[in-house]
Amino acid sequence: MKQSFYDLSYADLERVVSENDFNGSVARILFNWYYKKKEITQCQGDISKLSLAFFEQNYDFSLPEIDKVYESKDRTVKFLFKLKDNHKVETVLIPFNNKYSICLSSQVGCAMNCSFCFTGEQGLKRNLKTSEIVGQFLQAWRWLAVNRPGEERILNIVFMGQGEPLHNFDAVKKACEIFLSQYGFSIGVQKITISTAGYIPGLKRWSEEIPRVNLALSLHSPFEEKRNELIPINKKYPLDEVLTYIDKIPLNKKQFITYEYILIKDFNDDPDDAEKLGMLLADRCAYINLIPFNSFPGSRYTSPDMDKVEKFKEVLDAFKIPTLIRGTKGDDVLAACGQLNSNSQQAVDFLYPVSRMGT
Repeated sequence: MKQSFYDLSYADLERVVSENDFNGSVARILFNWYYKKKEITQCQGDISKLSLAFFEQNYDFSLPEIDKVYESKDRTVKFLFKLKDNHKVETVLIPFNNKYSICLSSQVGCAMNCSFCFTGEQGLKRNLKTSEIVGQFLQAWRWLAVNRPGEERILNIVFMGQGEPLHNFDAVKKACEIFLSQYGFSIGVQKITISTAGYIPGLKRWSEEIPRVNLALSLHSPFEEKRNELIPINKKYPLDEVLTYIDKIPLNKKQFITYEYILIKDFNDDPDDAEKLGMLLADRCAYINLIPFNSFPGSRYTSPDMDKVEKFKEVLDAFKIPTLIRGTKGDDVLAACGQLNSNSQQAVDFLYPVSRMGT
């Protein structure tokens, strides 16, 4: 079976070019063609027929197949991608001012089993390859080019889809290198965010191995007992240890660690929770995203009233911590935070019998 071209970082591609005595410009031309220009046909750049034949014979240029597309009333787009082994993953395009952020998946399912997240009910099937991560971006961009021409501007990448990104460290790291490459996508480090539930083996490697992209921690409660319920790996990797490793991460000027906090009615939305959270993060380079819980089939949790969300934010404001209440987008097609599940058709039909589906 051929290796995917999209599994190669720029350094990998340069090595292949060198080992086969091709012109040194071949790596730059190929990256420019398939990533910067996002072409799907054979490279038409200034490259020898011998080089082209080698890559066509030895590398696979196919991408994940778009199985279904769900378009929300707010113009959020959720993709269900079918992989070569018939596993499926979901990806979301989140609109803002005719531009988009893309929420990428890093695994088929997830091993973290977070109780507030629909993905956790799948369990972990397998890690995604780098090509399957990068492929989500390319296919989403091409869908926009065809279906919303003029809007194919994906400015931000968040690894907040299905899976624990740091549990698939090597593939996520290489995907980031491809996104950042000056010869390819040329996306800035400040435009990429990797989320984690607090997977310490990945955090241990972060400072030395991950390019200076942003980190977001799924915190959700400053109280151990509550966090244990929401994020079971907290029992193995407790919050105080997680924060110890996060505090060691070198930050660029004006860079923050984002702390994500799902607000659940009558569980973690009281002023005492906010006070404890403020005390925990007051002396850290912190930015807080408050996310009202998004329902999914079978969940035992519900979203708090907005007045309680506002009061929660007021407590944090007193600590002078930058805090944003994140608006919900795409919940009518189960594309909002915590709602992704590869069994997409069943999930959408459960809550919304008439889905907005296109291809």
